[in-house]
Amino acid sequence: MTDWSWDYNPSAGYITGGLPAEVVAEVERIASELAVLGSDALGVGRPFDRDGGLREFDILGGRGFISFLAVPRHACVYVCNVTWYG
Repeated sequence: MTDWSWDYNPSAGYITGGLPAEVVAEVERIASELAVLGSDALGVGRPFDRDGGLREFDILGGRGFISFLAVPRHACVYVCNVTWYG
């Protein structure tokens, strides 16, 4: 367990506005799990060839993805975008 947290950047309303409740719940579940990983979240998802920077992670069986930043200096995972194909 780490002392990392997660948050939306710029805001929950901006990122999740108009998404179905089950999609928002899945995004928040994944963000919580990424925060538990702490600095190991720097290597989760795409791109596969490097760590850090803006990362992407598929959600709900590939029906969408989240874009996130893991920022060690802030000990926080920031969800920056959610793309939903549903």
